[in-house]
Amino acid sequence: MNASASLLAERARSGKPIGVGIIGLGAHGSWAERSHLPALRAVPGYELRALSTSSKESAERSGQVHGVPRVFGSAAELAACDEVDLVVVAVKVPHHRELVRTALSAGKSVLCEWPLGNGLAEAEDMARQARSR
Repeated sequence: MNASASLLAERARSGKPIGVGIIGLGAHGSWAERSHLPALRAVPGYELRALSTSSKESAERSGQVHGVPRVFGSAAELAACDEVDLVVVAVKVPHHRELVRTALSAGKSVLCEWPLGNGLAEAEDMARQARSR
C-alpha cells in the first residue's frame, strides 16, 4: 500500500472527511457535473473542496454554480492545495497522463476516469508512477 492510500484510509477511519478536488468540473453540462458530483454528494465521508478548469475565470463560474469554495485555473494549483486529499481527473483522455502525473507528484491520491490512458503504454506509465509514490 502506498503512503497516499494509507493516508486516505487513516483519514476515513478517523471519521474526518476526505477532501476532494475535481479537475474538469465545469459550470454547465460537464461529465463531472453529471456523474462525479452527484456521487460525491451522495456518499458520506467525502467533501468536495476544490475544482479546477481550463481557466481561472471558468473555474470561478463553476465554483459559484456548484458551491465549491476553492477554485483554480490549473491542475497544479489544485494539486498543491492542502485541503485536497484526493484528486479526481474528469477530462478528455488525451489529458489524463499529464494531470494524473501532476497530482501524483504533489503527493495526492488520484481517481481517474476510464480509460486511464490513451493506450496501454500510457496506462502502464501512470500505474508505475502511482506505485512509486
